[in-house]
Amino acid sequence: MPKVTFREDICKGCGLCVEACPKKILEIAKDRINKKGHNPARMTDQEKCIGCAFCATMCPDCVITVEK
Repeated sequence: MPKVTFREDICKGCGLCVEACPKKILEIAKDRINKKGHNPARMTDQEKCIGCAFCATMCPDCVITVEK
């Protein structure tokens, strides 16, 4: 199963990864704020991830790592 990790401490919450995800299992965390003052992206259901890495490809700050 693929594993997706986010460096939430530097994510600026732009939402590009959320839009790129074909399974729609990413969201911007409205209940958390990182040290830069942004709401970071997060995975909502790791089990449904197919490991396509579209999220990581779209991220302008390279905060997403996809491991297969």
